[in-house]
Amino acid sequence: MSTLAPAYTSQPQGWFARSEAWLDSKGKGAWIAAMVLGFIFVWPVGLAVLFYMIWSKRMFSRSCRTSSARHGFSAMRPSGNTAFDAYKEDTLRRLEDEQSSFEDFLQRLRDAKDKAEFDEFMDDRATATASSKKTEDA
Repeated sequence: MSTLAPAYTSQPQGWFARSEAWLDSKGKGAWIAAMVLGFIFVWPVGLAVLFYMIWSKRMFSRSCRTSSARHGFSAMRPSGNTAFDAYKEDTLRRLEDEQSSFEDFLQRLRDAKDKAEFDEFMDDRATATASSKKTEDA
Protein backbone atom coordinates (compact mmCIF):
# COMPACT_ATOMS: atom_id res chain seq x y z
CA MET A 1 0.00 0.00 0.00
CA SER A 2 1.39 3.33 -1.01
CA THR A 3 0.50 6.54 0.78
CA LEU A 4 1.14 9.93 -0.60
CA ALA A 5 2.20 12.74 1.62
CA PRO A 6 -0.31 15.55 1.56
CA ALA A 7 0.75 18.33 -0.74
CA TYR A 8 1.19 21.49 1.26
CA THR A 9 0.48 24.52 -0.78
CA SER A 10 1.22 27.91 0.56
CA GLN A 11 -1.86 29.99 1.07
CA PRO A 12 -1.98 32.93 -1.28
CA GLN A 13 -1.08 36.06 0.60
CA GLY A 14 -3.47 38.93 0.73
CA TRP A 15 -2.62 42.32 -0.66
CA PHE A 16 -1.70 43.63 2.78
CA ALA A 17 0.81 40.83 3.46
CA ARG A 18 2.31 41.19 -0.03
CA SER A 19 2.60 44.95 0.41
CA GLU A 20 4.19 44.54 3.82
CA ALA A 21 6.72 42.00 2.48
CA TRP A 22 7.54 44.24 -0.48
CA LEU A 23 8.10 47.29 1.73
CA ASP A 24 10.24 45.20 4.11
CA SER A 25 12.39 44.05 1.19
CA LYS A 26 12.96 47.66 0.11
CA GLY A 27 13.93 48.84 3.59
CA LYS A 28 12.95 51.52 6.05
CA GLY A 29 13.05 54.25 3.39
CA ALA A 30 10.20 52.57 1.51
CA TRP A 31 8.08 52.57 4.67
CA ILE A 32 8.76 56.25 5.19
CA ALA A 33 8.00 57.02 1.54
CA ALA A 34 4.71 55.11 1.79
CA MET A 35 3.81 57.08 4.90
CA VAL A 36 4.65 60.43 3.29
CA LEU A 37 2.71 59.56 0.13
CA GLY A 38 -0.19 58.48 2.29
CA PHE A 39 -0.18 61.84 4.03
CA ILE A 40 0.02 63.68 0.71
CA PHE A 41 -2.81 61.89 -1.06
CA VAL A 42 -5.14 60.70 1.72
CA TRP A 43 -4.05 61.82 5.17
CA PRO A 44 -5.80 59.00 7.10
CA VAL A 45 -3.79 56.45 5.10
CA GLY A 46 -0.55 58.19 6.05
CA LEU A 47 -1.63 58.28 9.67
CA ALA A 48 -2.54 54.58 9.55
CA VAL A 49 0.88 53.70 8.07
CA LEU A 50 2.60 55.76 10.77
CA PHE A 51 0.64 54.03 13.55
CA TYR A 52 1.34 50.63 11.98
CA MET A 53 5.07 51.39 11.77
CA ILE A 54 5.14 52.39 15.43
CA TRP A 55 2.91 49.50 16.56
CA SER A 56 4.89 46.85 14.67
CA LYS A 57 8.18 48.41 15.82
CA ARG A 58 9.31 48.87 12.21
CA MET A 59 10.15 52.48 12.91
CA PHE A 60 12.80 51.69 15.52
CA SER A 61 13.89 48.11 14.80
CA ARG A 62 16.67 46.84 12.63
CA SER A 63 14.42 44.31 10.88
CA CYS A 64 14.01 46.51 7.81
CA ARG A 65 17.70 46.63 6.99
CA THR A 66 18.69 46.02 3.41
CA SER A 67 20.42 42.80 2.52
CA SER A 68 23.56 44.65 1.40
CA ALA A 69 24.22 45.73 4.99
CA ARG A 70 24.16 42.13 6.16
CA HIS A 71 26.27 40.73 3.33
CA GLY A 72 28.75 43.55 2.97
CA PHE A 73 32.06 41.76 3.25
CA SER A 74 31.09 38.18 2.43
CA ALA A 75 33.35 38.30 -0.64
CA MET A 76 36.40 38.75 1.60
CA ARG A 77 35.85 35.60 3.63
CA PRO A 78 37.75 32.47 2.54
CA SER A 79 35.58 29.79 1.00
CA GLY A 80 37.58 26.84 2.27
CA ASN A 81 38.56 25.75 -1.25
CA THR A 82 42.23 26.69 -1.68
CA ALA A 83 42.13 26.66 -5.48
CA PHE A 84 39.15 28.98 -5.59
CA ASP A 85 40.61 31.24 -2.92
CA ALA A 86 43.87 31.52 -4.90
CA TYR A 87 41.92 32.31 -8.07
CA LYS A 88 39.82 34.90 -6.23
CA GLU A 89 42.91 36.52 -4.72
CA ASP A 90 44.64 36.65 -8.11
CA THR A 91 41.54 38.14 -9.77
CA LEU A 92 41.12 40.76 -7.04
CA ARG A 93 44.79 41.71 -7.30
CA ARG A 94 44.50 42.00 -11.11
CA LEU A 95 41.38 44.17 -10.76
CA GLU A 96 43.11 46.41 -8.23
CA ASP A 97 46.05 46.81 -10.64
CA GLU A 98 43.67 47.67 -13.48
CA GLN A 99 41.86 50.17 -11.27
CA SER A 100 45.16 51.79 -10.29
CA SER A 101 46.25 51.97 -13.95
CA PHE A 102 42.93 53.50 -14.94
CA GLU A 103 43.12 56.09 -12.15
CA ASP A 104 46.66 56.98 -13.31
CA PHE A 105 45.37 57.33 -16.89
CA LEU A 106 42.56 59.62 -15.73
CA GLN A 107 45.04 61.76 -13.79
CA ARG A 108 47.28 62.08 -16.86
CA LEU A 109 44.21 62.98 -18.91
CA ARG A 110 43.21 65.69 -16.41
CA ASP A 111 46.76 67.04 -16.34
CA ALA A 112 46.88 67.19 -20.16
CA LYS A 113 43.52 68.96 -20.27
CA ASP A 114 44.68 71.46 -17.64
CA LYS A 115 47.90 72.11 -19.58
CA ALA A 116 45.98 72.57 -22.84
CA GLU A 117 43.58 75.02 -21.18
CA PHE A 118 46.48 76.93 -19.63
CA ASP A 119 48.34 77.06 -22.95
CA GLU A 120 45.16 78.32 -24.66
CA PHE A 121 44.81 81.00 -21.98
CA MET A 122 48.41 82.10 -22.42
CA ASP A 123 48.00 82.22 -26.23
CA ASP A 124 44.81 84.28 -25.89
CA ARG A 125 46.56 86.59 -23.46
CA ALA A 126 49.54 87.02 -25.78
CA THR A 127 47.20 87.70 -28.72
CA ALA A 128 45.24 90.24 -26.70
CA THR A 129 48.43 91.95 -25.57
CA ALA A 130 49.78 92.06 -29.12
CA SER A 131 46.52 93.47 -30.50
CA SER A 132 46.32 96.12 -27.78
CA LYS A 133 49.89 97.23 -28.58
CA LYS A 134 48.99 97.54 -32.26
CA THR A 135 45.96 99.73 -31.45
CA GLU A 136 48.05 101.93 -29.16
CA ASP A 137 50.70 102.41 -31.85
CA ALA A 138 48.17 103.38 -34.48
